[in-house]
Amino acid sequence: MSAIGGTVYDLTGPEGAPAVVLIHGLGLNRACWQWLVPELAARYRVLTYDLLGHGQSAAPPSKPTLRTLSDQLSVLLDQLGMARAAIVGFSLGGMIARRFAQDHPARVAALGILHSPHRRTPEAQAAIVARVEQAKAEGPGATVEAALVRWFTDPCRAANPQMMDLVRSWVLANDPAIYPSIYRILAEGVDEIVAPEPPIAVPALVITGDEDHGNGPEMARAIADEIAGAEVLILPGLRHMALAEDPPSINRPLAAVLDRHLGAGA
Repeated sequence: MSAIGGTVYDLTGPEGAPAVVLIHGLGLNRACWQWLVPELAARYRVLTYDLLGHGQSAAPPSKPTLRTLSDQLSVLLDQLGMARAAIVGFSLGGMIARRFAQDHPARVAALGILHSPHRRTPEAQAAIVARVEQAKAEGPGATVEAALVRWFTDPCRAANPQMMDLVRSWVLANDPAIYPSIYRILAEGVDEIVAPEPPIAVPALVITGDEDHGNGPEMARAIADEIAGAEVLILPGLRHMALAEDPPSINRPLAAVLDRHLGAGA
């Protein structure tokens, strides 16, 4: 573990190998990548870090935006001397990855966008805004149990109580004074990255589960439609946190795309 400018990060894998950055989702921290890092770090220089207001990183400014979180990544890469990297983002992290690709296209070698939103229906938008307000009034604990149901299939939750406890503990560790301001970015920041102009033009893989009802197949296809040549993968029988429930379902296609475009596996 190291820290730069208030951002706590881990850097693993061979020095000099192509860089891969993994950006976690709302309410989580860099530990959520524990199921993917070992395989990727065998041949890539893998950077994981805690978003502002998450894990061990510093608090964000009082009214953070999606660009605030994109700038956090830019500063971190600058300080680490990483001119270019593949950027892989989960959920809110996928939004940050797209914002970063719009802000710094020359720095992005490839994109992995996992279970991330596109523009929502009015009903879905109202539902997520209501959850933001609930979290603001009652804290992260008010929404965590419903989140676990959305994130994991019923058999997974029943068979893996320790994993549920771990993920629950990550969410509950969030500062109730900060969490709603980041949650609002997830709810309202999508408009910044829909129909980007100029369009994003890097190799991209967009993945979601067919049971991820908040970030479903139609959203994944809409994201891919805005990135020339992007690939889409819909995982059958999985919800939001497929990266924890079924790591190979994410690892294998993601590694294949990275190998193809970054060359470490060639």
